[in-house]
Amino acid sequence: MTSRYRLITLLLMTLSGCMPMTYPPGAQNNRAQLGMNIFLTEDGASLPLRHWLPKNEPHAIIIALHGFNDYSRFFDSPGEYFSSQGIASFAYDQRGFGMAPKRGLWAGYEAYAKDLRVLLRLIKQRYPKQPVYLLGESMGGAIIIAAMSQRDRPEVAGIILAAPALWARSIMPWYQVCLLWVLAHSLPWLTLTGESLAVTASDNIDMLSAMNRDPWVIKATRVEAMYGLTDLMDEAFKGAASLCGNILILYGEKDEILPKEATYAFLRKFLAADAANKTVVIYPQGYHMLLRDLQAPVVWKDIAAWINAGPDKLPSGADDRAQQLLSR
Repeated sequence: MTSRYRLITLLLMTLSGCMPMTYPPGAQNNRAQLGMNIFLTEDGASLPLRHWLPKNEPHAIIIALHGFNDYSRFFDSPGEYFSSQGIASFAYDQRGFGMAPKRGLWAGYEAYAKDLRVLLRLIKQRYPKQPVYLLGESMGGAIIIAAMSQRDRPEVAGIILAAPALWARSIMPWYQVCLLWVLAHSLPWLTLTGESLAVTASDNIDMLSAMNRDPWVIKATRVEAMYGLTDLMDEAFKGAASLCGNILILYGEKDEILPKEATYAFLRKFLAADAANKTVVIYPQGYHMLLRDLQAPVVWKDIAAWINAGPDKLPSGADDRAQQLLSR
């Protein structure tokens, strides 16, 4: 056997011994419950829960899902605004993020989608007369797409996706896909910080600085978690044609986290069928963290108007710009 073949054999043996792992829920031996500050899942996991309630009975409910490495606190400012508009909001730390169990470990997109469906059922039981909306930011948006693109999807009044994570492997450069595969199958436990990436997530520098100081925001990410996130984005991207219902998608032209190529490709497939109840809004000054940018109140007002009055009443008028960009 030549030295080259020995090297290849050794490499294959090394790769076969390391696989990217998921850390799914345990046995479903518990009754899911909605506490004051805890969402108790069917496998007994306690997921921290935050809520923003109006003074009087809410006329609508939002369930908000945070992005990758973030946690439920992301919705503090939007939640306060919506509560002032008579809309109640709930957000929880998803498995592996924030103060939820198995911090830093990826549970698998099926687990995240299942938790969302269970919480939705509990919220509907608490508020049987109010319409319930799902809102997801980045990874949270991809989870909602994955959960709501299935035939057995639960009924909701509407879906709101803020810069949903849609950078599927089919859109990534081939070398990026290969590098991720090699790292995930050789060093899945390796953590990366992304500090060398020259990208801006938001123009709200004070907010970004606060996140950097926040101990519950994950700063160093396991490669296998990135691999799992990419699996989720693949699944969400495939859901473009099957995602239906009353849907609002928000995107910023200055988004440096998600490439326009991926988002626009998804949006064109998304709008190709049953476009009557689908609204796309593209903000010229928007970054990836639309809900926390300096112009975030503009986005909040659009969301509230969409919930209260429908797609023809968006105060910003940014939906007209979206039609122009996507028709090019």
